[in-house]
Order: sequence, then C-alpha cells, then structure tokens
Amino acid sequence: MFYQLVVFLHVVCIFGYLLAHGVSAAVAFALKKERDIQRVRALLDLSATSQPARTYLMWAFLIFGITATIQGGWWRFGWVWASLVLVIIIVVLMVVFGSRIYSEARKAAGIRYNIKGKWFPSEPAKSDDEVFAILAKTNPALLTIIGYGGFAIITWLMTAKPF
Repeated sequence: MFYQLVVFLHVVCIFGYLLAHGVSAAVAFALKKERDIQRVRALLDLSATSQPARTYLMWAFLIFGITATIQGGWWRFGWVWASLVLVIIIVVLMVVFGSRIYSEARKAAGIRYNIKGKWFPSEPAKSDDEVFAILAKTNPALLTIIGYGGFAIITWLMTAKPF
C-alpha cells in the first residue's frame, strides 16, 4: 500500500513539474516573436515565477521515484538507471540551452536574474538590441524536443521496462 502511495506521489509530482514548466515553455515561444522590450521583461518575469515550483517538484519526483525504486526492488534493472541518466541529461541540456541564455537575457533586460540556482538583483539594463541578440540564441523547439522527448522516453522505460 505504501509503495503505491509513493508511486502515485512520484507521478503527481511529475505532472506538477511539467505543468509548472509549461509556463516557461510558452514564454520561450512567445519571446521569439516579441519586439516590445517591456513585454519581454514581463514574459521573462512570468517565466521566473514558476522556477521555485519547478525546482521543488523536480526534487520531489526524484525523491519519490528513488524511494519507489528502493521499495520495489527495481535497482537491479537497467531501465531504472537509463531513466535516471536521462533525467540528468535533460537537466544539463536544459541548463545549457535554456536557463543560461534566459538568465543572460534577464540580466541584460535589467531584471533580477538567476545563476546556478541563486537569484541576483537587477543591474542596469543594456540596449534593447543586446537583449534581442541574446534571445535570438534561444531555440524553444530544441528545448521542447529535449524536455518532451526525454520525458516520453522515460515514460516508455517506466511502462515497458524493456531491460
């Protein structure tokens, strides 16, 4: 009974994480088209508001997932390790192709910004062109493929348990 509760909480936390992350995904696509710097700042702030929930929910789904793995005796199966490695790869790629660039854009836009999980106060804004040049480096489609595709593979591993 306790095992089923832990698995349930693991899945619920994943849903919450994906829901909170949807805010940033929508913002990423909107920022590619936006040319009003005030709206860019507002969108970047909106994305930042979901960051604490994403972080807490990510840790929660990892803790519940590891707990379920221990309880269910799944550690000896390769699909568990592959899933854990995929989560790590997804996080690293999201930081490299997403968080770093958006943090740089926040800083350039003159709003508070985040580096390695620590928030810093706003600094004087750079020119609008500099902000747009930073945002031009982003690729929301790639981020979506990494996140959605990675979680789709993990879902397959968890349901099919192929090895």
